[in-house]
Amino acid sequence: MRHRVAIFITTLGLFLCPVLAWGQGGGKVGIINMQQAIADTQEGKKAFTDIQKKYQPRQQDLQRQQQEIQALQEQLQKQAATLSDEERMRLGRELEDKQKLFKRAQEDATAEYQADNQDALRRLGRKMVEIINDYAQKNGYSLVLEEAQVQPYFLTPDVDLTEAIAKRYDAANPVEGAATSGAAAPAPAAGTVKPAATPPPAKPAANTPKP
Repeated sequence: MRHRVAIFITTLGLFLCPVLAWGQGGGKVGIINMQQAIADTQEGKKAFTDIQKKYQPRQQDLQRQQQEIQALQEQLQKQAATLSDEERMRLGRELEDKQKLFKRAQEDATAEYQADNQDALRRLGRKMVEIINDYAQKNGYSLVLEEAQVQPYFLTPDVDLTEAIAKRYDAANPVEGAATSGAAAPAPAAGTVKPAATPPPAKPAANTPKP
């Protein structure tokens, strides 16, 4: 008897509409870590590696800006006793301007990096759902759930479909020149470009006159 297969996928706050299909009976339930499955595919590895390469110059620029900020902070601290009031104020304003520019650049880079990761997850996720749907129908699964949503305490190997689905995805979506084996790319966190930490504001020297 044919049973309705409902596959509900939710990952990284990206809500994909439930996929409905028809599969053979059997009543099996499967669990998948969608984010990890995508990251384990050759296409996923390439996509997220390309994103990292795209943002590497931005990261290097942020590190350069931070070094300039730290150099100014050290100059103000070391020369606090010898700098004139006018020079101290000038350097303080310059430091404040650099900190504002750094903060804005860091926020922009992080937002764009996250958007690119989410776009890649959506694009690959749509194809992944089709693979899951087909696999479930052909292997008698009545229900396939996202691991992050159900938080299982124990899974037998036949219930966790993450590896099997990633392999099926690779077979259906070969990447030219991709290695046949190797470590999986880390799943993109709901994270950021990884620039150096935001520098702390400068500590004003004692008895600094107000501008």
